[in-house]
Amino acid sequence: MYTAIPSVLGDRLTVNTSTGSYTGLIDLAFPHTRQFRSIAFAEPPVTFRRWLPPAPLAKSTAHHYSYNFPASCPQFVSSAPSLFNQDLAKGIQIYNGDQNYTSGLVGEATSEDCLHLAVWTPANVTVHSKLPVLFFMSGGDFQVGGVNIEWQLPASWVDRSQEHIVVTINYRLNVFGFPSARGLTDQNLGILDQRMALEWVHDNIASFGGDPAKITQWGQSAGSVSVDIHSYAYHDDPIARGYFMQSGTALIVSTVNADAAHTNFSFVAKHFGCDFPSDGAAELDCMRLVPFAMLENFIGQYQQSGTKPAISFSVVPDDKIVFSDYPARAAAGKLAKSPVIISNCANEEASLYTYPVDNLTVGPYEPAVLALDLSVWVCRAATTTLLRNALRIPVFRYQNAGVYPNLNPFEWLGAYHASDLPMVFGTYGLLTDLGQSTAFEAAVSTALQNHVLAFVKDPHAGPQSVEWQPMNASAPRGGTLLRFGAGGKVVQNVDGVEVDGPCKGIGEYNQFP
Repeated sequence: MYTAIPSVLGDRLTVNTSTGSYTGLIDLAFPHTRQFRSIAFAEPPVTFRRWLPPAPLAKSTAHHYSYNFPASCPQFVSSAPSLFNQDLAKGIQIYNGDQNYTSGLVGEATSEDCLHLAVWTPANVTVHSKLPVLFFMSGGDFQVGGVNIEWQLPASWVDRSQEHIVVTINYRLNVFGFPSARGLTDQNLGILDQRMALEWVHDNIASFGGDPAKITQWGQSAGSVSVDIHSYAYHDDPIARGYFMQSGTALIVSTVNADAAHTNFSFVAKHFGCDFPSDGAAELDCMRLVPFAMLENFIGQYQQSGTKPAISFSVVPDDKIVFSDYPARAAAGKLAKSPVIISNCANEEASLYTYPVDNLTVGPYEPAVLALDLSVWVCRAATTTLLRNALRIPVFRYQNAGVYPNLNPFEWLGAYHASDLPMVFGTYGLLTDLGQSTAFEAAVSTALQNHVLAFVKDPHAGPQSVEWQPMNASAPRGGTLLRFGAGGKVVQNVDGVEVDGPCKGIGEYNQFP
């Protein structure tokens, strides 16, 4: 429940931007926070704009009420067994498993007209406040995600801190964001959406009380991979003065099938009667006439069935926005020099690896989970640290290692992938079907938020004010990083070798001493 126009704020709930004016609201649950829940940052990518780069909005003075969250971009939520879409434990259920185009994230129909963002600010800010800004991009394997995910709404954090602004965004996903289609100059449209949103925020955040020179670009999982992609693609004009990479680096792109022949898109096109083997433009024109829900349902159900040939649509190296050799780019200095937070969960892969659905107490094969924890998550974080250390870029590392009753339906999960999201957002209290949150959990969440906020206020010197030192992975014992929530301790310093040590000889990390 909320009240839209509290008399104590008067016209502070209406903000003028270059693309229109927006009236936000105050939710009674968070009385010290303004919420602007849906603001367009680009032209709707519909009809002929489908599969084109985002187009900037024209200047406008039109007025909009920003009371409701935007529809998510088109996405298919698989019902294949997964911690993230099965009713294994209602307390951690994220997706509802619907086998249609309705968004399991928000319970509403998705829309191609989805390029919107949301803004949360302290209620008493003015255009002179110049608060630092966190710009968040959700995860979801570039297949699902969006603004309106309940445990990724930052109202409680902003309401508590009163010291920062948070922006979260939608961006195009799966076949709409990463089509890899013949006839297109740009394939990584979702990344271009993210950049346009960041540019809009830079140009307009001062009207909300933010400082365009104090933006930290933040993402989790696919969003974290995106952050790293931006740090290379826009190294000479990063906009962001700091990066927060929460479980994921751009190094994972090297494992992606680039589909250089564009067979996946053409396979789908042929199914819909858009069979133009020698004319990519005609193929696109035909496919633009197919309703988005039909495309999502066909691709999603085909993928879920396991039918061969397998098809996929995700970020791909184009050596323009997304690169095939990131260590080489870093060695050439083509990497933004902005300080960075790099984080991982202690047992990332436990929630992602296939587990025995007929014996949930057993869990997945532990040696395989550990091997993937290292090769996919920890060792790429270690490599990314070394790449930045070589360029004297400050790197602040942390590991989320806390295990809490209301977040963990199975003992084998540990601190699994995405389990630190509610800790950073301060939304862990929403997840209570497995039990109530604890005082220790609250203390860890507050500490984690305070450390991140120290970085956001000043990416160079802020972390040291809360006793968080930059990590020098080449130092004796591998430098230091923070560990949150382990062994009854809210936060502690640990030697880098304790986390990264097993990576010697694994993947990209092996090329460094």
